[in-house]
Amino acid sequence: MVDSVYRTRSLGVAAEGLPDQYADGRAARVWQLYIGDTRGRTAEYRSWLLALLRQHRCRSVLDVACGTGVDSIMLLEEGFQVTSVDASDKMLKYALKERWERRKEEPFDRWVIEEANWLTLEKDLEKPGDGFDAVICLGNSFAHLPDFKGDQSDHKLALKNIASMVRPGGVLVIDHRNYDHILATGCAPPGKNIYYKSDLTKDITTSVLLVNNKAHMVTLDYTVQVPPTEAGAAPELSKFRLSYYPHRLEAFTALLKGAFQGKCQHSVLGDFQPYTPGQAHVPCYFIHVVKKMA
Repeated sequence: MVDSVYRTRSLGVAAEGLPDQYADGRAARVWQLYIGDTRGRTAEYRSWLLALLRQHRCRSVLDVACGTGVDSIMLLEEGFQVTSVDASDKMLKYALKERWERRKEEPFDRWVIEEANWLTLEKDLEKPGDGFDAVICLGNSFAHLPDFKGDQSDHKLALKNIASMVRPGGVLVIDHRNYDHILATGCAPPGKNIYYKSDLTKDITTSVLLVNNKAHMVTLDYTVQVPPTEAGAAPELSKFRLSYYPHRLEAFTALLKGAFQGKCQHSVLGDFQPYTPGQAHVPCYFIHVVKKMA
């Protein structure tokens, strides 16, 4: 219904009926250019994630929103056993290409890549034993899932399925943008992107869609300057739109605890730093770390 009056995504369907915002292939290609390769990850993000996984003695990692594979590749290069899934086949083709080109390296030869979505995750992916040591869902990925029925039942089901992949004693690391700030001000918090360094000239415009006086969707319109493929050619300005469900911090924390049936230890960070509600610094992202109790 919303799509009929407000175009929010590229047309297409991936896996079992999950809307694929990268389905036309163009957004996937430009996004890959925008985020860069694994060397473009910020040092703060890389060191924080690696330290967290090693602190919890994680070996096997499920990247449950791998996209083009940038985080999975980073973890493979650091010696982790990685399984990567995504609902977008257009995004996965970049991960599959990387696996093929580096197949002679043992970690990449053992790299498992599957097309799957969170609503049917338990059917789409075979869980190893009691589960993975860690499951990651980063880069504001979970917010891609719309609230189809208006009651967040799909969000609850997806988080329940994701939580089921974590072994007892393992951790889920999941994030979302600071939608509390976006909904209060109409724009994203000022500051650098904490996940990647992009040297492409770009502009991001934020819009908030209300349905029955309730925030139903946040859209980000990206303008990216794509480098020319031929010498002497002019750079191309590419535009695409991605839509997100605006998860508020308190409500999302409750969803997470519900997914683990309360049997978990939960902490939240703002841009990888300890977060206190009402603090002076306004984070761009909230990162949740949830440890499943045995």
